[in-house]
Parts: sequence; structure tokens; C-alpha cells
Amino acid sequence: MVNIQEFASCLQVAVVLMDTQGAFDSQSTVKDCATIFALSTMTSSVQIYNLSQNIQEDDLQQLQLFTEYGRLAMDEIFLKPFQTLMFLVRDWSFPYEYNYGLDGGMSFLDKRLEVKSHQHEEIQNVRKHIHSCFTNVNCFLLPHPGLKVATSPNFDGRLNDIADEFKDQLKQLIPFVLDPSQLLEKEINGSKVTCRGLLEYFKAYIKIYQGEDLPHPKSMLLATAEANNLAAVASAKDLYYSSMEKICGGDKPYVAPELLEVKHREQNTRALEHFRRIKKMGGREFSQRYEDELMQELSDLFEDLAKHNQSKNIFNTFRTPAILFGVIVVLYVTSGVTEYIGLSVVAQLCNLLVGLLLLSLLAWGYIRYSGEYRELGIAIDNTA
Repeated sequence: MVNIQEFASCLQVAVVLMDTQGAFDSQSTVKDCATIFALSTMTSSVQIYNLSQNIQEDDLQQLQLFTEYGRLAMDEIFLKPFQTLMFLVRDWSFPYEYNYGLDGGMSFLDKRLEVKSHQHEEIQNVRKHIHSCFTNVNCFLLPHPGLKVATSPNFDGRLNDIADEFKDQLKQLIPFVLDPSQLLEKEINGSKVTCRGLLEYFKAYIKIYQGEDLPHPKSMLLATAEANNLAAVASAKDLYYSSMEKICGGDKPYVAPELLEVKHREQNTRALEHFRRIKKMGGREFSQRYEDELMQELSDLFEDLAKHNQSKNIFNTFRTPAILFGVIVVLYVTSGVTEYIGLSVVAQLCNLLVGLLLLSLLAWGYIRYSGEYRELGIAIDNTA
């Protein structure tokens, strides 16, 4: 719904009333809810957060998640990214503590968002985050609209069926929300936005949320289950590595490949049993993916350990110079024999190869000593 209002400065401003679908129904994912809330907050100068009966701690945590998801999509900003947030608490049941309306709502909100030194750090951060995101935060407490509204299947919006107390508070709420002094021109990063500009922002933001640049928000259960399983993977991997280090670590002697393979299978089984023993959230099917990742990581780790172990084999270490020296001896003898029987061309070719192999042997020795030109050293090893 769009209405044109004229402000005191004789400036005409389009007032857009935008309704969104509710959050956390049976069809919406956490990403859907976060995107809807973030888009409405990013494109509104006044965001009305409609809550039932009270402002619970999980409501504030969801607000923190959704506003942060909105802030991620915006360019780098140095001001508070959003303008006004109104908590509209319907079916308020404690008017004896905080009166209906704006005054009671502000007193209740001040109490609810108060940051105290004895509070847990997580609770303090939620409240600080809300204050850091919105320039203005207020609250309005609405009474229950009456049993006829809540229970009658034939309710069609007639004012006679609505409780008088509820109608009295609506007469305060609506003028307050639509009062020109409360209606703020939409600003993004300190700049006022026109109707045409707002449309372009909508397009840009929707494109961002349709892409993969932003992290996907997850439910608390899913995030906890992932962290829980990742911790179990890390614990099992540490167990495997520490055990294998005692067998073929840096200061341990060379181990026969067959024996190392046996030890790998033993420690692999032990690590897997350790992973399965750890109590994890998400269920067996959810954990299977992390178990598969663990098996792959242990396999990769074993390959690295096997290569390191092989490098300790003294015969493997001197394989290249031994082969080069052997070929040089063979070529030298062949050169002498062919020269003796008159095949001087073959003898010269053998002498040339002997020279090249001697240079290769000297180069290999320098590379092993200095650590330079490793690619050349690998090429010589592979050729040998």
C-alpha cells in the first residue's frame, strides 16, 4: 500500500506499507526467514517486529542473526545500517507490570535490553548488536483483541467483535506509526533513497541473496551438530596422528612398508571407533558424512607418513647416485671395449654419455646438499 504524505518542509514523501510472510512456519527454511527479514529491514526506514505475548531471548537471538545477515549484503558502512525498529508485542498479558501502549512498552524494552555486567557474554553481545544496528528502537504493547477474534470461525473484521481495550490501543498505535514526525525518509549509508532508487536496491539485494557469496544461515541445531561432528573428527584424527608418530615419526627409524601398512590399519580402526564412541548431535545419517571425511583425511595422512618413512630408507636415499655410478661404469667399460675393437664412433658416444652422467651426478649431489633447484633434482631421481 502506497500513500503520499506532505512533510512540514513541503516535501512530498511516498509512505509504503509493506507486509511480509511470517517467519518459522512449516514451509520456510532458516535461510528463507533470514532473507525475508533482512530484505524488509534493509529497505525499510521503520521495521515493525511483530511478536506474541513477550520478547523472549530467542526472539532477540533471531533478530541478531537476521540483521547481521542483512548487514553482510550491504557495502562497507560506518554508520548504524538500519533506522528504526519497533517491537510490537501483541496479546500482552502483564499490564499490571507494564502498561499497554508506548510508555509501558518503552519501560519494558529498556528493562529487556539492559546490559548488565553479571550477564553472560553471549547475552550482552545480543543486546549490544541490536543497539549497534538501529538508530532508534522502541516498543508498543498491545492487549488481546478478544475471544471472539481468537476463537470465532465467523470473525470478519467487524469492530463490534473486537475488545474495546484493543481498539483504544490501536487508536494510539496507528497515529504514532503514521505520524509525520515518526515517518523517516529511507536512508542507506547516510543517503536518502528515492522510489526509483529503492527499486534498484531491491533488485541488487535480491541478486546478492540469490548468489553464493553470502554464508547460508543455519538453525542452532544444525550449526551445533556440525561443530559437534567436526570436533569428533579432529579428536579422532589427533588420536591417529599421535599414535602413528610414535611408530614412524621424525626421530623414529625406518619401518618396513608392510609393517607400516599393518600399523595404519590398526590405528585407522582405533580412530574410527573413537569417533563413533563420541556422543554427537544430528543422528547416525548426519554423522556418516563426517565419518567418510575422517576416513579420507586419515588415508591422505597415511600417504604423507609413508612418504616420510620411505625417505629414511638409506637404500632409497642413495638409489639415484648408485644407479648413475653403475651406468657410468658400464658405459666406461663399453667405451674401452668398443675403442679396442675399432668402433670409435660408439666409443665416443659412450664417453659423451659418461660425461653427461658425471655432470648429473655432481648436480644431484649439489642439489641434495644445498636444497636449491629441487625440480631438477626430482627430474634426475625420476630418470634414474
